[in-house]
Amino acid sequence: MKDAVIDIRHLSFYYDRQKVLEDINLTVEKGSFLGLVGPNGSGKTTLLKCLLGLLKPQHGEVRLFGEDIRKFKNKHDIGFVSQKANSFNTGFPASVQEVVSSGLTAKLGLFKRMSQSDKKKTAAAIEAVGLSEFSDRNIGELSGGQQQRTFIARALVSDPQLLILDEPTVGVDAGTVENFYHMLQDLNKRLGITLILVTHDVGTITDKVTHVACLNKHLHFHGNSAEFEAMGEQGLSDFYGHSVNIITHDHHHHH
Repeated sequence: MKDAVIDIRHLSFYYDRQKVLEDINLTVEKGSFLGLVGPNGSGKTTLLKCLLGLLKPQHGEVRLFGEDIRKFKNKHDIGFVSQKANSFNTGFPASVQEVVSSGLTAKLGLFKRMSQSDKKKTAAAIEAVGLSEFSDRNIGELSGGQQQRTFIARALVSDPQLLILDEPTVGVDAGTVENFYHMLQDLNKRLGITLILVTHDVGTITDKVTHVACLNKHLHFHGNSAEFEAMGEQGLSDFYGHSVNIITHDHHHHH
């Protein structure tokens, strides 16, 4: 597929002969927003590590932007935000602006002064995640949700085509989470960034994402949000092995 950002074929991964991922086939098209869900231990983190080239699968292939991952060089096309990002100690002496601009250092070399264009990029990334008024604030003073937005801005600043977020709402309070997902939806729609969101919040995200993939060693489901919602709670419960309540949302958007 020419517009596939990610194309995974027949990927299997073992740790000590134990199958963690078995025959995964997954295509993610440009501009889509994929929610990747699955119980703990289902292989989600392993799959991300295979995508980021940190682990080599024993079988199958991973292609990024049409290129075999082993040949893939444009690492800055992919932004990654881990769930560890928000475990910052509050004494950490860096402003939002400093943290975000550090996302450019890979390209800049660490101690070069920021040019005007870098300042512009940094400001634009901070604005994209709605933190402009906190630009000079010490990151340690921010809430968990604001810290996580800062790390997303840091990933955005190098202008990636694909942004991967691993459980980004861990440690973010429920009220903020909804706004947080709206922000991701906005980044996807307005900036056209392809997003992959690894999450437990199945119910919360179905009205934000364009596609859902359910992983539990195998890929049990991959389709668009409507198909996923049609599968309903029974299908999901079969997949998780216990009952799952999908919270259906009244689609009033709170801003």
